[in-house]
Amino acid sequence: MNEIGSLLFGILIIVISTKLVQWYLKRKTYCDILNRIPGPKQYPVIGTMYEFFGASKYDFFYINTKHSKVHREIYRVWVGMECTVRIIKPEYIEQLIDSTKHIQKSSIYRFLLPWLGRGLLTSFGERWFQHRKILTPTFHFSILDTFCSVFSENSSILVDCLRKYSNTGQSFDVFPYVARSTLDIICETAMGVKVNAQNENVENEYVKAVHEASILSLVRAVKPWLYPNLLFTLSSTGAKQKQVLSILHSFTEGVIKERKLALKNNTTSAPGTDNESDGNIYGRKRRLAFLDLLLQANEKDNLLTDKDIREEVDTFMFEGHDTTASSIAWTLFFVALYPDIQDKIVEELKTIFQQSDREATMQDLNEMKYLERVIKESLRLNPSVNFFSRIISEDIYFGEYFVPKGTNCTVDVYHLHRNEKYFPDPEKFDPDRFLIDNISDKHPFSYIPFSAGPRNCIGQKFAMLELKSEISTILRSYKIKPTQRREDVHICSELVGRPYEGIHLIIEDRAF
Repeated sequence: MNEIGSLLFGILIIVISTKLVQWYLKRKTYCDILNRIPGPKQYPVIGTMYEFFGASKYDFFYINTKHSKVHREIYRVWVGMECTVRIIKPEYIEQLIDSTKHIQKSSIYRFLLPWLGRGLLTSFGERWFQHRKILTPTFHFSILDTFCSVFSENSSILVDCLRKYSNTGQSFDVFPYVARSTLDIICETAMGVKVNAQNENVENEYVKAVHEASILSLVRAVKPWLYPNLLFTLSSTGAKQKQVLSILHSFTEGVIKERKLALKNNTTSAPGTDNESDGNIYGRKRRLAFLDLLLQANEKDNLLTDKDIREEVDTFMFEGHDTTASSIAWTLFFVALYPDIQDKIVEELKTIFQQSDREATMQDLNEMKYLERVIKESLRLNPSVNFFSRIISEDIYFGEYFVPKGTNCTVDVYHLHRNEKYFPDPEKFDPDRFLIDNISDKHPFSYIPFSAGPRNCIGQKFAMLELKSEISTILRSYKIKPTQRREDVHICSELVGRPYEGIHLIIEDRAF
């Protein structure tokens, strides 16, 4: 019996040893292939993560991007034992994102799954194609037109919130105010609910939870010891996330239930009609929200479950809040820095509104051509999303470099937009780069603030209209001045490129 046991043990050792050798050889081949791509020195287990040891949150973005200044087209880094290839050359980026092959997001997005599930941001394959097809009509021009009054109303509230600083000479950080305004807008347009985030005297559980969920997702992403689900669940961060997600999901599920009942009873009003308020949830004007349109689109084929719908609505909330807030804040900063550009915007607005204080219509927003160029230049220098990542779904060559299937690939939007071939003197803020004559000969993938290809941002027209509405409303009311230089404001390395120090302005009443 002992001899049989020893024999079996010996066979087991041989099998395990063989498997380990096979794994090692396969792993070595994989590493050798990827290490032909230039990049920082790699060490066993930790990869190139040593660069982050002892670094503060302030430094993360700049550590992440320092190699992009040396390797202007492609390089690789190792996050522990996982390789990520980063690409900056427009031709390489086109290969990656201008097809339906590589549409799966990279592993870093898994930390958003507890909140967003398999919504449009994180899904892939047939599920993504199906959901994208259902969601696309909800961003039709005629639908966006109905949201202009939501933009204007909340922009006016923002202006009123800032009035306490006007003509005082007092500097203040505009970012929190803009963030609350964009949260009000996305709640009303996505779900048809008013959360009054801009009312600083209102404690709204959902508003706080949205902010906390974004932070908690990032906290996990920068702490590798929290990657395993078991360890994360047992941690204080995991416990806090569970509590926050309970609030978020319960709120969204409650709204879906209400809107489905309203649709069933045919009581949801047409856009812009007045109804009595339903308690503390619905405001007086119950316009059709994205949720209503999604429910209506789903009525015929019933392809989406309530959970699917909740995940898409939560995704709208996540993608339509911080991204627009960041873009508005950075644009206001550049406009404040360059008075001549601010004057040109105001002259354009005076031509459009003829000294009227009326709300901006869709036609007005479309006529803001110079402001649009200013926003585009701001998005060039400070895109709201500086990086996005995909998984290589089949072997690919980027120039001479072979990248095997299954590798993470990150697009460095921040440095792509600083390519001197397409943007001479790239650090100069020049809205005229986006005049028709100046963009006609540029590579179509040299400027992608909303991504590009089949997986581009579905809400980019919505975002541009919102940006124009908020910025134009502020500039019709106030002259804005900076208290910081460009070198004083740094990018915070989060999912969205926030200003680390905030955007501090001084405002004065404008005689419009």
